[in-house]
Amino acid sequence: MRKYEVIFIVKPVDEDTLNGVIAKFENIVTNNGGNIDKIDRWGKKRLAYPVKDLTEGFYCLFYITAEPKVVAELDRVMKITDEILKHMIVKEDE
Repeated sequence: MRKYEVIFIVKPVDEDTLNGVIAKFENIVTNNGGNIDKIDRWGKKRLAYPVKDLTEGFYCLFYITAEPKVVAELDRVMKITDEILKHMIVKEDE
């Protein structure tokens, strides 16, 4: 298992929708055999440039330990989730 950092920006939505999106990604990791080491909710921040005509987004950072297939599934689902503006998955150095 490898360590990864997953950062994503959620569109400005209400609190229940935001919690649902975050829980969805938590479940993808844990249901496929990965572990979530830490979740950092950075909160609503101004974007450096407009993305899909939006200037704000809610930043969230996951520190996870998982197999590459789990990360591939997480990436696939993030790409098709409407509430996600941007995301990035980085493998931590050993």
